[in-house]
Amino acid sequence: MTALHPLDRPVWSMLTGRQAYLAEGDRRAAVRIDRGYGPFGAAADRSAEAQTALAALVPDDGELWIVEGDPWPVPPRTREVKRAVLAQMVAEDAPPAARDSEPPMLSLSDADAVWMAALAEHAQPGPWAPTTHRYGPFFGIRENGRLLAMAGQRMLMPGMAEVSGVATWDDCRGRGYARALIGHVMRAMVARGEQPFLHSYADNAGAIALYESLGFRIRRQVHVLVIAR
Repeated sequence: MTALHPLDRPVWSMLTGRQAYLAEGDRRAAVRIDRGYGPFGAAADRSAEAQTALAALVPDDGELWIVEGDPWPVPPRTREVKRAVLAQMVAEDAPPAARDSEPPMLSLSDADAVWMAALAEHAQPGPWAPTTHRYGPFFGIRENGRLLAMAGQRMLMPGMAEVSGVATWDDCRGRGYARALIGHVMRAMVARGEQPFLHSYADNAGAIALYESLGFRIRRQVHVLVIAR
């Protein structure tokens, strides 16, 4: 049997690999990420035991997001909230060089958490929780103290890192901030010896076109299942 690539089961790979320190649960059956970071979870396999263990990790007052290469069945004693299809993209070209016209990009930290959360709530770049900003380096563009745009990283795989949290206020779109920030994040990843990858909703043609212009290519589709009790 051909071994699965870590990106074929991205949440399971991150929480049993480089980011196992963020995992709750039992890796023999099912794990979920520390709830401060977000709602992601994964089962070891599709067995009844693993599915039951996964269901037990669903919070009473929230959701669990399952991201898999193939559509995932709804675990027992849970209900489907939504499904979605993502385009999983991997950078196959060298990151674009920084442009002289790009604005300064600042490292973001806990001190910026309130502004980052407000921007995430507005732009909806994906699930955001109180400590999502601690996944790894995040960078932002500020003007007169206001955080206009940001981008950073989330999932880590062997030799790979995910570009994530790309967000811009609506009144700041069209200025090239997303392109500049993604390029900056990509260059930081490559400098660490990591290949960038990312996920986009498969029907978001505008975002996919931007990512392709930055050297990303679609690797495959992956499936999101959001469940609740």
